[in-house]
Amino acid sequence: MSEENLSLPYPHSLPGEKADILDKIRPEEVVELIRQKLLGRELDENGKWVENPALSRNAISPMGAWDISNLLLSVSNPSTSISDLTDKDIKKRAYSITEKAVKKMIADWRDYKITNTAQMEYIADIVYSIAFIVLKQCEKEGIRRLVKETRTEAHHTVSTGEEKKKHFWEGKK
Repeated sequence: MSEENLSLPYPHSLPGEKADILDKIRPEEVVELIRQKLLGRELDENGKWVENPALSRNAISPMGAWDISNLLLSVSNPSTSISDLTDKDIKKRAYSITEKAVKKMIADWRDYKITNTAQMEYIADIVYSIAFIVLKQCEKEGIRRLVKETRTEAHHTVSTGEEKKKHFWEGKK
């Protein structure tokens, strides 16, 4: 076989590639981490969730941890990650989720085992921070653009056979 016959075929679509990237966007994993922290747990060296006395002061009941983390799931999912949101929309949505969490904590404080206002403020700050950070990924189609550019770059690399690595400081050319 001659060298010219060894060219790489141009893929018209790489359907699995886009799906692979979307499968790796898993913001809901952060929600599970937050849920466990709200329960006063952390991962041990064996990967099991165990009680941590240092987290017990701000720990809440399982009902509270599930309710609060379920509010976060409304923004912490792959569909939201590929949305296109403005800064105004992001702040409004993060505030709305935090407001709902605070209202739930006030309404169900006994069931949630809320013992003081500092504990409630602590949890509200966590909710706002997570919601805001997850939603900020959507600003100006951040993740969506990443998926598109990764797919385009993969097409270019496969079609031309180029595999030159760029350093992050070099940017796009």
